[in-house]
Amino acid sequence: MSPPELATKQSAGTLPLLSKPARFAHRLTILLLLGAGTALRFVCLTSKPFWFDECFSAEAARIGWPSFLHLLWWREANMSLYYLLLRIWLRFGQSEFFIRSLSVLIAAATIPAVYWLAELLYDRRAAVIAAALLTFNAYSVRYAQEARSYALFLLLATLSSGFFIAHIRQPGRRNRLGYILISILATYAHLYALLLVAAHWLALRGLGRAPESADQSSAPADLRRAWRTIGLAALPLLIFLAKTGAGPIRWIPRPGIHDLLRFFENLAGSASWPLPAIYAVCCLAAVAPLGSRLWARNQRWQIWRVQFLLVWLLFPVLLTVLLSFARPVFLARYMIFCLPALLILVAAGLARLGKAWMLAAVLAGILLCCSQGILFVYGHDFDHERDASGSATYYILDHSEAGDGIIFHIAETRVPYEFFRLVRAGENTASPDFTSPLGPEILFPRHGAGLDYRDFTGKPAEDFLRSVAPTHARLWVMLMYNETPAAVPDPTTAMMNRALPEFFPKVQRWQFARVEVRLYSR
Repeated sequence: MSPPELATKQSAGTLPLLSKPARFAHRLTILLLLGAGTALRFVCLTSKPFWFDECFSAEAARIGWPSFLHLLWWREANMSLYYLLLRIWLRFGQSEFFIRSLSVLIAAATIPAVYWLAELLYDRRAAVIAAALLTFNAYSVRYAQEARSYALFLLLATLSSGFFIAHIRQPGRRNRLGYILISILATYAHLYALLLVAAHWLALRGLGRAPESADQSSAPADLRRAWRTIGLAALPLLIFLAKTGAGPIRWIPRPGIHDLLRFFENLAGSASWPLPAIYAVCCLAAVAPLGSRLWARNQRWQIWRVQFLLVWLLFPVLLTVLLSFARPVFLARYMIFCLPALLILVAAGLARLGKAWMLAAVLAGILLCCSQGILFVYGHDFDHERDASGSATYYILDHSEAGDGIIFHIAETRVPYEFFRLVRAGENTASPDFTSPLGPEILFPRHGAGLDYRDFTGKPAEDFLRSVAPTHARLWVMLMYNETPAAVPDPTTAMMNRALPEFFPKVQRWQFARVEVRLYSR
C-alpha cells in the first residue's frame, strides 16, 4: 500500500490490518507496558509518608454517610467521585499501601487509554510510543502514588478526549454517550475538567470543523447537545463553587514565569532540563512541518489533530495563569490532565524518525532519562514538602498521660491525627463506636462522638481556651501551616501564645516538618 493510500485509510478512521504474528507482538508490547507501568507505580509505594491531603481523603471517606454528604456539599464537592470510590475501596483494607493502591490501579489503566487516543489521532506506531512514554513518566508515577483524585482525573480526561475524537471520526450514539458520561465523571473527579471540555469546544469551534469524519454533518450538532448536557450535569458543582467562592483554594500562591517553566519540566517527568529539552525538540518535529497552516482554520485532519493537541496542552495552563493575576487558580498538579497531549505530541515527533534503529536508540535514551525522574519521585516530590503529621501524632500518643487534653490549632489538623491514631489502634478511632482511651482527650474540634463534618473546619476561640484550660493539668496543642506568607504566626497562633501561658507556666515545643507540637503544663 502506498503512503498516500495509507494516509487516506487512516484519515477515514481505519487502520491497515496486521498479520497474525504482528498482532501478537503488538498486543504483547502493550501488555508488557501495562505490566511495567503497574510495577513501577507499586514500587516504593509507601516510601514517602502520608501527608495532610491524603489523610483528608481517607478520613473524609470513612465518616458516616450523613456527615460525608454534608462535607461534600459544604466544602469538598470538587473531588467527590474519588471520595466515593475510596469509600468503597476502604471496605477491603485500611493500610497506607492499600489506600494508595487505588490510585496505582487507576493510573495503570491510563496507559491503554493513552494508546487508544494516540491511535485515533495518529497510528499504531505513535500510539505505542505514547504508551511507553506514559509508562515511564515520573509525573504520572508521582500522582499514582498519592491517595488523591489526580490519577483518576488523568484517566477520565484521557477517555473524555478519546470519545471526543472518536465521535468526530465516527459520529454515533455510543461515542456521543461515552463522551457525555466520561466528561461528567471527570468533572466530579476534578472541577478543572471543565477546562478540558472548554478546550474541546475551542478546538472544534475555534479551529473549524474537524475534517474527514464519517458524517461531517452530524458531529458538530451532536457535540453541541453533548456540551449542554455536560453543563447541566455540572450545575451542582458550579453552584457549589458560587457558594464557597475561592475559600477552598485561597492558599494557592500567585504563579510566576519560574513556576510555569518548572511545571512543564515536571510534566515531562524530570526535575532537571535535559528531558524537557528533548521533549521540546520532539514537539517541534511534530509541529514545524505544518508551517503557517498551524494557525489556520478548517485545515485537513493531519493539521487539525496537532492543533487540537496544542489547544489541550496550552489553553488550560495559559487561561489559569492569566486568571491568577486576579486570583491565583493555577496549581501544577491541577494541570495533570494536560499530560496526554504532551506525550502524544512527543510521540508524533518521534514517529517521524524513518529508521527503526534510530527510533529505538532515541526512545531508549528518553526512557533512560525518564527512569532518573522515577527514581527521584520515589523519595521526593516535585512541588511541595510533605508535612510530618504522622511523626507528630505518634509522639503525642507515646508521651501523653491520663487526664491530658489536646487542642488543634485549626480544625483540619485533627484529620491527620485521627488517621494516624487509626494506624496505631488498628480500628477506626474516628467512629462514634470507638471508646478506648488512646491519646489525650480531644477538646477542639469536637462536635460529638466520633469525627463529624463540622470537625473539618474552624478555629478555637479565646473564650473557649479560657474555659477548658483550668480543667486539665496538661494541654497538648498541635499546629500545622500556622505561619503567614510574611513568616510570622497567624492570628490563631498569636492568640494561643497570649492566652495559654496565663494558665500554664511551662511550655515545651517540638518541631516536625510543617508541624509544631506543644505541651502546656503547670
